[in-house]
Amino acid sequence: MSDPETSSKPAWHRLVGVGLIGGFFAGIFGVGGGLLMVPLLLWWTQMDQRQANATSLLAITPAAIIGAISYGVGGVFAWLPAIFVAAGSVTGAQLGAWILTRIPLVPLKWSFIAFVLISGAMLFVTVPNREALFELTALTAALLIVLGVLMGIASGLFGIGGGVIVIPALMLFLGQSDLVAKSVSLLAMAPGSLSGSLSHLRYKTASLRDGVWVSLGAVLTTPAGAVVAFGLSPQAAAVLFGALTVFIATSLIYRALKERKAG
Repeated sequence: MSDPETSSKPAWHRLVGVGLIGGFFAGIFGVGGGLLMVPLLLWWTQMDQRQANATSLLAITPAAIIGAISYGVGGVFAWLPAIFVAAGSVTGAQLGAWILTRIPLVPLKWSFIAFVLISGAMLFVTVPNREALFELTALTAALLIVLGVLMGIASGLFGIGGGVIVIPALMLFLGQSDLVAKSVSLLAMAPGSLSGSLSHLRYKTASLRDGVWVSLGAVLTTPAGAVVAFGLSPQAAAVLFGALTVFIATSLIYRALKERKAG
């Protein structure tokens, strides 16, 4: 596989712009911003799907840390359940990064689109309750670890934080508040994303230079997104995220069909 550093480098201001937008939405939805950063990298740079996924993940670790701190300042810091999710995500991210180096680009492209659509659909049917309290038992701990593994695989493969798996699952199956679910997601996201990022750098599917520029933009706007999240009702946040995923998926489908026709 070719080293991204040897190909033409995307302009730094485009990469920072991707991070600014992705970081803002990461703060609002607690999902790391990858669902938006990956399409923006495809649209605004010359990256292919593999490079875009890997580069996005490099930017997610610092954005997740800043986002988690922002939620903590707002009074939501669900560190205990996040430990179990993080434990699974570290291993899962390694597996996802390994799969990314071997899956062909076309199936990878359509898999990402399908993942975006499913993620949006899951949040559309969620009715979170912000008064819910998290009760940690042996069963929920085991479930959190499994969720972490799935989160990590999605993180390493698709270049997202994996929050689109953890957040709906916590709200749908464990009845958690949307803010608690987002806090768990962001706290657990950092170690899993770091694990996957190190693998991407080792496999040379991403450039450290590109990841740094994107992350710089992301950390600047993630706190602002967290402020917006506290001001949104749970229902409004779910609908907005669902609408965003539909827009992203539609745009990516159009792009994929256009490339297929041209090819």
